[in-house]
Amino acid sequence: MAEHEVILAGEEPQFFEGVEKLLEVWFTREDGRIDNCNLRKIPRHQLVSLLKIVRCEIISSVQNDQLDSYVLSESSMFVSQRRFILKTCGTTTPLQCLEPLLLLVTKYAGFDAVEDVYYSRKNYKRPELQQSPHCNFEQEVAVLDSFFKDGAAYCLGSVNRDCWYLYTLHPLRGPRRGTTEPDQTLEIMMTDLDPKIMSIFTREECSSAAEATLRSGIDKLLPDMIIDDYLFEPCGYSMNGISKTEEGPKLASGCYMTIHITPEPEFSYVSFESNVPLESYKEVIMRVVKTFRPGKFVLAVFANKTSVAAKAPRELEKEASFGDWLRHDVHYCRFKSYDLTYALYSKFPS
Repeated sequence: MAEHEVILAGEEPQFFEGVEKLLEVWFTREDGRIDNCNLRKIPRHQLVSLLKIVRCEIISSVQNDQLDSYVLSESSMFVSQRRFILKTCGTTTPLQCLEPLLLLVTKYAGFDAVEDVYYSRKNYKRPELQQSPHCNFEQEVAVLDSFFKDGAAYCLGSVNRDCWYLYTLHPLRGPRRGTTEPDQTLEIMMTDLDPKIMSIFTREECSSAAEATLRSGIDKLLPDMIIDDYLFEPCGYSMNGISKTEEGPKLASGCYMTIHITPEPEFSYVSFESNVPLESYKEVIMRVVKTFRPGKFVLAVFANKTSVAAKAPRELEKEASFGDWLRHDVHYCRFKSYDLTYALYSKFPS
């Protein structure tokens, strides 16, 4: 979600772009000696300055022993030892922070190389409102290519309807020296949502974020998470969840989930993302779509070879429906270290 600046102009609410731009960068060292390196050493005031470039700010934060989680005025940021995740909606400009980010990483964190990059987003509803370099994917790719010589850009889905853009590294020489750790990500991007459910995420219906979280059932999607949530004025909702570490964690302490909700019926949008390692994501996906009841949703599942979710992309490639939601498009991709499945589902009979 975002810091909503929704005002009434006649009968129509001011448009807000719920679709997020997602930047994920993994860092390493050329010599492979990363034990004393840590992105979490970057001072908070430097992160605040970085986010000003992106056009957003920190609202709240929580931490565990492996992960710093930030709810932003426009979505979320997660910082762990080697991975930096910035997910921002509205007219934010996350790619403008790449150069200062790389300088901060060298100065404070001790890394001297980028191991991998993922930049992705769904197609915008109103692309003409975006700021440079985010007006179109070609502009975004040009910026990324100026930093990374091994980049490759993809578009999955129908370019004139629902599609998903991805930029990642595709080095011919193979991965850099570093720690190849298990990694996986599930993203669900939902549109045309149930108005009754969306009304929960307004100040008219709920007096607090905690009330909205409980009434919607968000707290039950992935239990055993510390929830940091925020309900915007007059509407809109964001939450981050990170795994609990006290009393013996049921989830690995690097696990997170994040949900962002733009509830206005004219341009409703909900995103769900998590890196919880599961052999199958079918139950989680079903819980999410039953909770929000979208008219349609785009699904993207990544997993590398060492993840317990390594077979999940292939499994979902075969999943023709989730209850009332029927699949209309599917793409399976195999990258150097990751497998990916993209799929589009819509509710019968649409």
